[in-house]
Amino acid sequence: MQPPSRLDLDLALCDRPFAPYPLLAQWSGGDWAAEAHFIGRMRGVGERGQDLQALEVEHYPGMTERMLEALAREEAARCGARRILLRHCVGQVAPGEAIVLLAVAAERRGQAIETCRRLLERLKHDAPFWKKEVGPAGQHWVRTNSGYEPSSGPLAPL
Repeated sequence: MQPPSRLDLDLALCDRPFAPYPLLAQWSGGDWAAEAHFIGRMRGVGERGQDLQALEVEHYPGMTERMLEALAREEAARCGARRILLRHCVGQVAPGEAIVLLAVAAERRGQAIETCRRLLERLKHDAPFWKKEVGPAGQHWVRTNSGYEPSSGPLAPL
């Protein structure tokens, strides 16, 4: 896949809750044919099945932003995306609040969907975020993410 002639990136970390739909409305509507959107919200149940009051997301300032940009550029070049909007919360997030917003624009739906899917997996497994679950019974660090295992090799195409 040839890299897009011009890639427009709008990437940011948010230290407070954000409303994803107004961001999407401002971002959407360019001269591309396809968009893929994903909104991830904080679950109210933790990895051990316990009720949660919050998730604390820590990151490595400076390094995290550089890594997000590198991951976005890599997946856009691999799949042919033209434009990417990414917001990711850091700090404390409550159940139901948006923790991640990802929107991808491309010339074809497959390019948009594949870039969105791959970039989400890369964010979950390669970006320098650390998550601590907080609930009535205490708090603990999340050890792993579900689904894709980096040791299993590259993501298979859809």
